[in-house]
Amino acid sequence: MIGAKRRRAKRALRSARMLDEVVDTQLPLLASFDEQRRRRSADYLAELVKLAQDYRYYANGWIDARELERRGRSAMSVLTRLREDPSNHAVND
Repeated sequence: MIGAKRRRAKRALRSARMLDEVVDTQLPLLASFDEQRRRRSADYLAELVKLAQDYRYYANGWIDARELERRGRSAMSVLTRLREDPSNHAVND
């Protein structure tokens, strides 16, 4: 039981680090975008940062798998809306 919990926590931390890497890689590119694209991209990256934090919360035992799943679905919904409608920003939710 403890071994499985530890593996899930490690996997969650790996996922958080991967999301951090995506954000760190993309963040410098924002300066070259026009304002609308920069805002949309910043909203997108902010959602990834929040999701990475949720994975850390799960790894620390602060939220359970069900809550992580709910937050992940919510993040995917926001990311999908940002992709489908460039005029829609996450801050408008």
